[in-house]
Amino acid sequence: MTLHQDPSRALASNDPALADFVPAPAGSLICSETAIFDVSAVAEALDAAWVGAKDAAALRKATVSVLNAAQDKGRATIAAAIAEAPRNARPAVRSYAWLTDCLVTSVLFTAQTKLHPNPNPTEGERIAILAVGGYGRAEMSPHSDVDLLFLAPHKISGWIESLVESMLYMFWDLHLKVGHSTRTIRDCIRLGREDFTIRTAMLELRYLAGNRDLATELHVKLRDELFRTTAREFIEAKLQERAERHRKQGGQRYVVEPNIKEGKGGLRDLHTLFWIAKYVHGVRNTADLVKAGVFTAEEYRQFEEAETFLYAARNALHLIAGRPMDQLTFDLQVEVADRLGYIDHSGRRAVEHFMQDFFRHATRVGELTRIFLTSLEAQHVKQEPALQRLFKRRRKIDEQYELVHNRLNVLDRKAFLADKLNLLRVFEEALRTGYLLHPDVMRLISANLDKIDNEMRNTPEAQRIFMDLLLKHGNPERALRRMNELGVLGAFIPEFQYIVAMMQFNMYHSYTVDEHTIQVISNLAQIERGELTDPLPLATSILEAGVNRKVLYVAMLLHDIGKGRPEDHSIIGAQIARKVAPRLGLKPAECETVEWLVRYHLLMSDMAQKRDISDPRTVRDFAKAVKTRERLDLLTVLTVCDIRGVGPNVWNNWKAVLLRNLHAQTAYALEHGLEEVNRDAREGEAKKVLRDKLSNWDASERRKEIQRHYGPYWQGLPLSAHLVFAELLKGIKADEIRADLHPDEDRDATRACFALTDHHGIFSRLAGALALVGANVVDARTYTSKDGYATAVFWIQDNDGNPFEQARLPRLRQMIDKILRGEMGARQALDSRDKIKKRESKFRVPTSISFDNEGSEIFTIIEVDTRDRPGLLYDLTRVLAANNVSIATAQIATYGAQVVDVFYVKDMFGMKFHSESKRRTLEKKLREAIDQGAERARSA
Repeated sequence: MTLHQDPSRALASNDPALADFVPAPAGSLICSETAIFDVSAVAEALDAAWVGAKDAAALRKATVSVLNAAQDKGRATIAAAIAEAPRNARPAVRSYAWLTDCLVTSVLFTAQTKLHPNPNPTEGERIAILAVGGYGRAEMSPHSDVDLLFLAPHKISGWIESLVESMLYMFWDLHLKVGHSTRTIRDCIRLGREDFTIRTAMLELRYLAGNRDLATELHVKLRDELFRTTAREFIEAKLQERAERHRKQGGQRYVVEPNIKEGKGGLRDLHTLFWIAKYVHGVRNTADLVKAGVFTAEEYRQFEEAETFLYAARNALHLIAGRPMDQLTFDLQVEVADRLGYIDHSGRRAVEHFMQDFFRHATRVGELTRIFLTSLEAQHVKQEPALQRLFKRRRKIDEQYELVHNRLNVLDRKAFLADKLNLLRVFEEALRTGYLLHPDVMRLISANLDKIDNEMRNTPEAQRIFMDLLLKHGNPERALRRMNELGVLGAFIPEFQYIVAMMQFNMYHSYTVDEHTIQVISNLAQIERGELTDPLPLATSILEAGVNRKVLYVAMLLHDIGKGRPEDHSIIGAQIARKVAPRLGLKPAECETVEWLVRYHLLMSDMAQKRDISDPRTVRDFAKAVKTRERLDLLTVLTVCDIRGVGPNVWNNWKAVLLRNLHAQTAYALEHGLEEVNRDAREGEAKKVLRDKLSNWDASERRKEIQRHYGPYWQGLPLSAHLVFAELLKGIKADEIRADLHPDEDRDATRACFALTDHHGIFSRLAGALALVGANVVDARTYTSKDGYATAVFWIQDNDGNPFEQARLPRLRQMIDKILRGEMGARQALDSRDKIKKRESKFRVPTSISFDNEGSEIFTIIEVDTRDRPGLLYDLTRVLAANNVSIATAQIATYGAQVVDVFYVKDMFGMKFHSESKRRTLEKKLREAIDQGAERARSA
């Protein structure tokens, strides 16, 4: 409604002038208007509160008191209504905007009638209050900013300045986060020309109160003097801004902790579409996009669904956090899923179902953006991409297609659809020619997915086209990603549909399962293109020597297709592969190899990271499992691509060295026989090499060093470590602690070697000292020499998976010295640091402990799979020490919040743990240590 013409009129309960200041809601609200803000009741309360107010300060205080109570009540009412219908987001965001309208106009009423009455304002003292930005769209989440424009006609008079100042004081006292500007109409035009952010905000002006003619004049002048002639520059600026925003958010639609507003496929992308449409077409709401011919009715429905979903999630985020919050952190994802009514089912957590919906909507937002931008190109208001303008050399295309704005389009829709195979051929044509698909083609494909049926899937030509997309053109990831986004991949391989946009709720995987699969295939294609020769020499050499590419690509496509089910995904995936591989035209022997690769695609990674590959038994067992060199090579390439496809920082030199070593030793075993891989051979070779390296030593000293170590020492350490320990032990005294800390660049880690008189629990104390300085242990070995000295080596990294900083090594030396000399207790010192971060608190990592007496000839292998935390390794090794367990080696494999600690151990008599009762007792004590540590970490 318009501002009351006589603002000096007294406010009476039977004639609430305040009502004239309150605009009508912009659309339906989540509950009744009066339940949110009862205008009459507030008017009466204000009238009563003003009685006795002696000065301006008292009037402001009285007004704020009444409005604060009304605001609290209104917010509580909206929140309660959201709790009843959490996905009813559009009425909710309108309700918050309307509550804010009521507060803003109430403050204006107070300022204009009580604090700065001006019954007869001059022409220059007119003022209009306008909402801008998201508030201008009447879309507000619980803690959105309140963006206001105080508009004056020609200049900012003293009366206007005083009025605005008083209003701002009241807004701040109401704890509203107000973004404001006071401008004339001329200012708005000038600043709009200079600043695209200001221009965008003014696109969404909404009159609240004051002089309506003034607001109308601004609208007209903005349209005629600014918007009408600058569409192209505005579009380019908004798209550049969008690209930069995406870059800052990681450039991926599938980041594991997405920003619901600023991220790729988020609310800001939808807003950008609307801003451009409003600028170019003059639309007033998103429904007008259909009338403007930009979207079909179905696309507009998808636009609305995505926006509604994103607003529902954002509302929940704000209410949970109690503040503005747009980042879907791991801990908040769980709570938002719960608020929106998601439940655990089908073997997956509620949060995984919620995030799958999130990523599906984000993907669709990307598709709508492409369609919209191409529509603008067709109308010549958006430039073609620069590269397309530069390289205008036309590639020859098939006669059933045409190029429209440098994109591949269909000449005759009816003829195209007459042959179902064209729904696949079009992707092959796009790959062959390098052209992007026109949005009209995308629409045509999406609308006709039902034509991809069993008859079409089983034709040899369909199988040929699909396999050529994988094998022939050198960039299969491009075709697969577009096919996936349009639903073609899930239609052609129905089993794939289950993993589309599937999120894995852990800190290890950076992508959804389908995107991870495409990333894995992309890695393979990059190796084949020669782009990863330096970082991946082994995988490159395997592919150059020749493998069955068809088997490898299909295995990569299907390796995680069993994810998200209650069963082991490798087992169920192999069963699915058994059905799918023949449908893709593979021969029986090829199908069998694909099935094997899917079933065992984690085997090599597990062996390399969770087992001691210096133990001949590990290599022999792995060789027995792979059986042939062909399978070894295929599995190696699959493993490398799989790990690299998990996330941008998961692959490192440490994993590379482990896999290369395992591949080399297994290849040797397969070629020369498993019996050739044995301890005696390794020990003899290691001694011979060290003897040669110590040729400058005195003969007696050299003999002493060669003879002082037992067999496992020679087999378990590389030559570089043997050389270091030879120097550390040379002339060592009984009370000495010697250490060598050195970056191991080949393994992306720092190698910490210690030599000292052996005593019980030394491994645990060293683990505690390393934890105290923030070092993550990735591998550790400890041996006792025949003359009673401990030789312990730890490979450590920082929290980012990099070698430990050189500058921190002196402190590490001091900490180790103090702990080994008993000057500091590791457990007490760790208490303040052994904590679980809030964002990681919602991960469920069940504890599993297993004992294996078959995986090593002389050791029992204890594998502890549990939640990671800084003091875990120390706690586990302290329990083992207290129970007279001797640790020879420890492998630590970390997968986000999950860690697998593997210990090769003997009992106090140098024997394996054969007794079931001893194993049960030890497992119980390890679980108690884990539970107590977890409780301590949660409460820290």
